[in-house]
Amino acid sequence: MANTPQARKRIRRNERRAEINGARLSRIRTFVKKVEAALEGGDKTAAAAALLAAQPELARGVARGVLHKNTASRKFARLTKAVSAL
Repeated sequence: MANTPQARKRIRRNERRAEINGARLSRIRTFVKKVEAALEGGDKTAAAAALLAAQPELARGVARGVLHKNTASRKFARLTKAVSAL
């Protein structure tokens, strides 16, 4: 168990950061799911609009350190490809 004040502080800080990062990741997933739902429905205009909303969220996840740059790039590329294939 943590025995120094600094170690205790790091535990408190890590718990707060984990909660914040979890919320950020959940928000990103929600935006991605909206695109996927529009793709399932076959509505190209709705899918394109949802994709435009999801792109800044993915970029924000990269900037905040929640997602790796390549992960966000891959997700966006695959969603873009799927929307354009409709």
